[in-house]
Amino acid sequence: MIFPFLIFLEAIAIKTVAEVLRTGTARLEAGGIENLRLDAEILLAHVTGWRRLSLYVDADKKLPLDAVFRFNELITRRLEGVPVAYLTGMREFMGLAFAVNEHVLIPRPDTEILTEGVGEYLRGLGKAVTFADLGVGSGAITVSILKFVKSARACAVDISEAALEVARFNAEKFHVADRAEFFCGDLFAPLEGKTFDAIVSNPPYIPTADLATLQAEVRREPRLALDGGADGLEFYRRIIVDAPRFLVTGGLLAVEVGFNQAAAVKNLMEASGFADVEIFKDLAGLERVVAGRL
Repeated sequence: MIFPFLIFLEAIAIKTVAEVLRTGTARLEAGGIENLRLDAEILLAHVTGWRRLSLYVDADKKLPLDAVFRFNELITRRLEGVPVAYLTGMREFMGLAFAVNEHVLIPRPDTEILTEGVGEYLRGLGKAVTFADLGVGSGAITVSILKFVKSARACAVDISEAALEVARFNAEKFHVADRAEFFCGDLFAPLEGKTFDAIVSNPPYIPTADLATLQAEVRREPRLALDGGADGLEFYRRIIVDAPRFLVTGGLLAVEVGFNQAAAVKNLMEASGFADVEIFKDLAGLERVVAGRL
């Protein structure tokens, strides 16, 4: 009980933004957190309601005691392995601030490659279009596409009703809910009888045996959104085999893939009759997206 008491005394003594930020960063460093300065800035900006730049512009400004206490609480939870996005309840994706919680995978910048590609494809069709998002999670992909492709409508599926609640919230938040339908079910199961111009998915792709080796904060994310079966390819096999029944002629299937999975997924697509199958790299030069036309 000594350590929390010391934090309490420290909080009373520390008043300025710079001092609070410095102390929080030091605690994260002592706890082995990698992005310690960024994490501390994001958490303090969240507590104060300021932009991160303001933490430096107003570095000598004194903070209310309750803000200092709240910041220290969040630092403690970060040291326990809770991801920053879950602590703030928000993650930016495609320039939009998406609500997230422990029921959904945290959107990553890598997935923007998939989202942009499908969005550009749909926009290029020059007509009213429909697409399906399998494993919608927070709704980041679906909402972003709908936000930037005004002619699009979406059917979004997730096996988790708790995840769908987050996706619906984000659809409402960004005013695209009138063009989205959300279905609780296993991949294509709720979509029987429907066809789409495109199908997009960022499915679970971590091999089951590798889950235990993930960073502590990643292991906090839903296992349903991570576990891709023995070789990580379980969901690709299911999606690729069934996708032709749900695509219009010439329709697009595009999926995000994990490390060293692109070639295998490309082969699966070609074996199921997809043509012009391409692999796209992310900004780090890693093979990240596989897409093909029916």
